Amino acid sequence: MTPFWSIVVIVLVVANIIGCLWLLIWTAKRTPGESADTGHVWDDDLREYNNPLPRWWLNLFVITIIFGAIYLALYPGLGNLPGRLGWSSAAQHDQRAAVTQAQRQALYQPYDQREIADLRHDAAAVELGGKLFQSNCAGCHGVDARGAKGFPNLADGDWLYGGDAERIYASITQGRGGQMPTFFGTLDEEQLKSLVAYVRDWHTKRTDGTEYQVGARKFAGTCAACHGADGNGNPLLGAPRLNDDIWLYGGNDAAIRETILYGRKGQMPSFEATLSDTQRRLLTSYVLSLNAPAVASAGQP
Repeated sequence: MTPFWSIVVIVLVVANIIGCLWLLIWTAKRTPGESADTGHVWDDDLREYNNPLPRWWLNLFVITIIFGAIYLALYPGLGNLPGRLGWSSAAQHDQRAAVTQAQRQALYQPYDQREIADLRHDAAAVELGGKLFQSNCAGCHGVDARGAKGFPNLADGDWLYGGDAERIYASITQGRGGQMPTFFGTLDEEQLKSLVAYVRDWHTKRTDGTEYQVGARKFAGTCAACHGADGNGNPLLGAPRLNDDIWLYGGNDAAIRETILYGRKGQMPSFEATLSDTQRRLLTSYVLSLNAPAVASAGQP
């Protein structure tokens, strides 16, 4: 607040307090000789009188004004004046945040410097990692870690970027940004239909039929560079495995067609700035516990 507006606020507050006090004193008594009857009459016999407030009621108002004045002297409320006690909401916040931080450090201190391989076999560490998961990850991956459309299932042992401790820790720390390009306008309807059928039925090991053969040739020329000729995916790129029946955006014809035509873009945020190294290792231990033993395979389409 600028000095000008601070002065304006101080003047208005003080003037209002003085005005309220004066009004109470002025209305507390009548001028000598003044009649209590105001002369206003309704319905022939209903007369209006001007009687002072009862003394106890008046005293309550006065006490309230005095309390307000004392409060404003002790605490900030008059423009930029800090008050005699020097209290501020920012200082109180910092104080409580410091207490919370100290409690958090005490909670995680026993797990500092411990390796993920050790933490994943510690029930207390895994439980603490689970609480971190609920606070930071469940909003996208679900409270049961089984994901949703566009958000990977972390409990099925199928991984986009690899499921070993090092890669999971890297995903949590750095985040991930995956993107599949659009093929809109590069495929005619027959090619698109064949490619959809090929990808959809790959996990069934179906290898017969003209449509399948057309789809296989199109896949080899269009998709194999990222997903691999055998459809096992590429964890270095985050390219999902296509030869299983696990799908990130859906495995029906409409969903696969949409993916091919318009591409997909996924973004997992980095937690390096919001979680400490110890917290990220605990979180990694929890994710690993969902897939014990963890399977470091390529991924989820």
